[in-house]
Amino acid sequence: MASTDHWALQKNISLPGDGLDAARMPGHWLLARLGKRVLRPGGVELTRWMLDALGVDPQDRVVELAAGLGATARLTLARRPAAYTAVDRDATAVATLSVLVGPGATEVRAVRSDAADTGLPDGAATVVYGEAMLTMQPEPAKRRIVREARRLLDDSTGRYAIHELCLLPDDLDPALAERITHDLHGAIHVGARPLTPSGWTELLADEGFTVTAHKTAPMALLEPRRLVADEGLIPALRIAGRALRNPAALRRVLHMRRVFRRHSAHLGAISLLAVPTPSQH
Repeated sequence: MASTDHWALQKNISLPGDGLDAARMPGHWLLARLGKRVLRPGGVELTRWMLDALGVDPQDRVVELAAGLGATARLTLARRPAAYTAVDRDATAVATLSVLVGPGATEVRAVRSDAADTGLPDGAATVVYGEAMLTMQPEPAKRRIVREARRLLDDSTGRYAIHELCLLPDDLDPALAERITHDLHGAIHVGARPLTPSGWTELLADEGFTVTAHKTAPMALLEPRRLVADEGLIPALRIAGRALRNPAALRRVLHMRRVFRRHSAHLGAISLLAVPTPSQH
C-alpha cells in the first residue's frame, strides 16, 4: 500500500481517490484520505529495520520505487544519502515528493514513471527498495519490477530490499491461500497477491538476487496499538474521528480489519534484504 502524509492534507494537496465513493476506492487510498501516514504492512518498525539492514549512508545513491507521498522517503533522507530518487506513476505523489528536502546535501528528485520501467540509467543506484507494491501485482509484473531493480543497481555495492505482505507458513494449503487472496481483494478492492517467505525469496533469486536477511512481523495495520505506534496518539485519534464522521468509510475500515483479523494466523508482513547474485561468467 502506498503512503501519505499529514503535510499533504494540511496543504490541501489532492490525494488519490478524488471523486470516488468511499465504498469503491482502493483501501490504501481510503486510509490515506482519512490521514493514515504509514500504510506499510509491518508498520514503521519494519520499515526502520529495512533501512537499517540496507545500511543507507552518505555515499549511497538511493532509488525508492512506488514512493507514495513520502513517509519512508523522509526516514531515508534523515540518513543523508548522496542522492535520493523517488519513482511513482501518480502525478500527485510526484508533485509532493519533488519538494522534499533532507537535513544534508542530498540531491533529491522525483520521477513520474512505472516501477517496472523507470527510465533511469543502468547501475544508477547503490540502494533500491520498494514497499507494499509488489504484493499488488500479478506474478509477471512482480518479476518485471524486481528485474528493473536489478538493472538499476551497481553490481559491486548494490543492495535491494522489499517490505510486503506474506502468507504463512511456507507450506500453507493452496486452497486457504486462494481464500485469503479472495477475501483481501473483497476488502481492499485491489488484487493483492502475497507470497510465502520462501516464495518471495525464490522470486528474488530467479531475478538475480541473493537474499541475505529477512524479518517478519504481524500484519496489524488497523489495530489500535499499531495505529498509535505508527502515527502517534493525536494523529491516530484524528484518523478515528474522520472515520466516525464518514459512515461509508467506517464500514470499509471495519471490513478491512475483520478480514485482517480473520486471517491473522496466516497473514503477516515481511522485509527481505538482497544483493545482486555474482555472475557465473
